[in-house]
Amino acid sequence: MGNDKTEILDLVREYHRSTVSSGFVPGVTPVQASGAVLTEDDRVALVEAALDMRIAAGVSSRRLERALAKYFGLRKAHLTNSGSSANLLALASLTSPQLGEDRLKPGDEVITVAAGFPTTVNPILQNGLTPVFIDIELGTYNASLERVGQAIGPRTRAIMMAHALGNPFQVKEIAQLAQDRDLFLIEDNCDALGSTYQGQLTGTFGDLATESFYPAHHITTGEGGCVLTDNLILARIVESMRDWGRDCWCEPGEDNRCFKRFEQQMGSLPEGYDHKYIFSHVGYNLKSTDISAALGLTQLPRIDEFGRARRHNWDRLRKGLDGLPHLLLPEATPGSDPSWFGFAITVEPHAPFQPAALIDHLESSKVATRRFFAGNLTRHPAYEGREFRVSGPLTNSDITTERTFWIGVYPGLTDEMIDHSINTVIEYVTLPH
Repeated sequence: MGNDKTEILDLVREYHRSTVSSGFVPGVTPVQASGAVLTEDDRVALVEAALDMRIAAGVSSRRLERALAKYFGLRKAHLTNSGSSANLLALASLTSPQLGEDRLKPGDEVITVAAGFPTTVNPILQNGLTPVFIDIELGTYNASLERVGQAIGPRTRAIMMAHALGNPFQVKEIAQLAQDRDLFLIEDNCDALGSTYQGQLTGTFGDLATESFYPAHHITTGEGGCVLTDNLILARIVESMRDWGRDCWCEPGEDNRCFKRFEQQMGSLPEGYDHKYIFSHVGYNLKSTDISAALGLTQLPRIDEFGRARRHNWDRLRKGLDGLPHLLLPEATPGSDPSWFGFAITVEPHAPFQPAALIDHLESSKVATRRFFAGNLTRHPAYEGREFRVSGPLTNSDITTERTFWIGVYPGLTDEMIDHSINTVIEYVTLPH
């Protein structure tokens, strides 16, 4: 049977090589905004996990969790079925009764940015908390330390923000502010895996951090994500909430790691009630699978390689478009080294053309574009009638809604493709309008 498996995996490698695409043709071959870069090793890992029928969370999941924690230099990483679920778990963990008086309670405020992706904000509302929306800075597309400080009110208990398009916000200073004001900090690091701020990896500054391994992100497990923390109390809460809310911490297939399975009494349950079925949180089932983790284990060693490619592509775009009129080009936050997720472009208000026209030109030339996620979230129907507070005007968030989009820098793009993106932008912007 071992030989049969080897033969199958050899055929998988042959099949993968047969799927390699042909060369790039400008205006014909799509220049995607994002995507996974997958090798034959990735395909083999997925097939081997399937052949072994490792269809639930198991040994590969535990290995990937340990490897992720080691990469970040943190104590714990817990895999989830998506980055969105990771955000939900991270925020929900701060409402746990096990935190006592420190826990977040309904009506408490959480500072976040107005311009971004909704899954950074939705968990705040889903847990009965109040988002406090602040504006961003054009160019970096992040909120500043000053804006965060000005938003803190008597009911503020936490900060939850994403590093925009891989560009770190002033996370060291904001983490210090959070500590000084006794606030929790959650870093949504889903777009910024491998980015650094003042020489330190993003995702390591807050009480909790989240990652996404969706194919658009820096590495992929297909669908997937994780919650990271150095705080063992929070880690245990995250694990419980991820795994149905159970109190037991046995791994799948284990029955009595604590040696007290039938010797405990909790709540009003009878003495000796099976610990495997005692629940200490109102939780979920947001676990990943070993098939996903097997892919993650082959992707993880390539973080630095992928980061170099993203930086190279971003730098090539930045130099190629530098000095072009009517466009505001992106800038790295001072003191940071972003592992870029995308290249943001804002069409200036007095440009002789509309952003939609430039976007249409790029799309017709097969250069994919994406808006700056949701733009100003307070303008979306999902948030009509919802309880939130706005700190200061959201001028720049409105500008991103009306005038900002981004194009790709992911590692699957070649210099030819990046140059086609540059030339397509230049071609349109320099036309008489």
